[in-house]
Amino acid sequence: MNRFFLILPLFMVKNKVYTNMKEIPSMKNDKKSTNIIPEIITAVVFFMIFIQPLHAQQEKTFVAKSGDGIYSILRDNDLPASAINEFIELNKEVLGGNKELKIGVEYRLPLERQDGTNSTKPEIPEEDSTPIATKRFPIFGPQHEDVEIKSNELGNAVYYLVSGHGGPDPGAVGKRKNKELCEDEYAYDITLRLARELLSMGATVYMITRDNNDGIRDGWYLPADKDETCYPNLRIPLNQNLRLRQRKDAVNKLYKQYKGRYQRTIIIHVDSRSRGEKIDVFFYHDKRSSSGRETALSLLNTFDSKYNEHQPGRGYHGSVTARNLYMLKYTWPVATYIELGNINHYRDLKRFIIESNRQALAKWLAEGLKNDYENNR
Repeated sequence: MNRFFLILPLFMVKNKVYTNMKEIPSMKNDKKSTNIIPEIITAVVFFMIFIQPLHAQQEKTFVAKSGDGIYSILRDNDLPASAINEFIELNKEVLGGNKELKIGVEYRLPLERQDGTNSTKPEIPEEDSTPIATKRFPIFGPQHEDVEIKSNELGNAVYYLVSGHGGPDPGAVGKRKNKELCEDEYAYDITLRLARELLSMGATVYMITRDNNDGIRDGWYLPADKDETCYPNLRIPLNQNLRLRQRKDAVNKLYKQYKGRYQRTIIIHVDSRSRGEKIDVFFYHDKRSSSGRETALSLLNTFDSKYNEHQPGRGYHGSVTARNLYMLKYTWPVATYIELGNINHYRDLKRFIIESNRQALAKWLAEGLKNDYENNR
């Protein structure tokens, strides 16, 4: 419920207090009127400086409707995604069990200072950049296998990373300058980079689709091969149903070992559409999974924020949609399915073939997953 405070300006004239200018006695022919006017001006100035700002900071509320989510509400009210922690703290007594909004319930919105920051958000001290440890993961290749563990921010998180296709199935195939670009190679390279980012924040990470001799590659054109395996070291079948079942079984078997911890399955693909169709990174979740939707929204909002920061005016048109896909439906951990772009569109291609762009995608995905972990663990 909104809280309204009635604050009236007070005027002191001849040692009497008035709340309305009309009540003040006439000052015509009053020899002391020159002393009264400064008193009135002083009172008005005091009201403008000290009392009016209280009115400007009145708390905003809203009543949740069907389809509302925390991130969308923050976005619609011009509040940053980073304000979600304060929103949860303000409304922790009336949020659902998974921090969901309840239809018909009134919620409070964080206030903003004049400098645009949230009113109660504490200042964050600079992080110590000294690595906690350095661990070796040969799957990243000789140049990238030593990973500095910089923090334990994701210490209770477990990720199962599944890059699309692989083995006998290259997935979508695009072309540039007479070179074939195979979906499985680019999805795998970005997934490896994402794994490295998550490990650096203390997460437990499993690469479900694996290629023990590729590692992270720094060229534009990634040669295709067919030697990818499924965790721990299973040959990938050609049949799509068997392949998906194999990956689902690998994830679900590992899931049992980490019951009680925050767990996410992340599935990464590159889409194939007509040459003229440019698309932004977009996300799918299972229709039954509110947590899956929250993870997807966290990623979406991170990408939106990053594009606004690095390419102001470009706009970002990603989406979050429920889909009835096998890996979303049958993996036990909360799952999010990511499409990185159209492998047949010449501009989308730059998102995959330029190695710095592949690294940026991995970093943005890692940041979005970290935000989801902080808000939903």
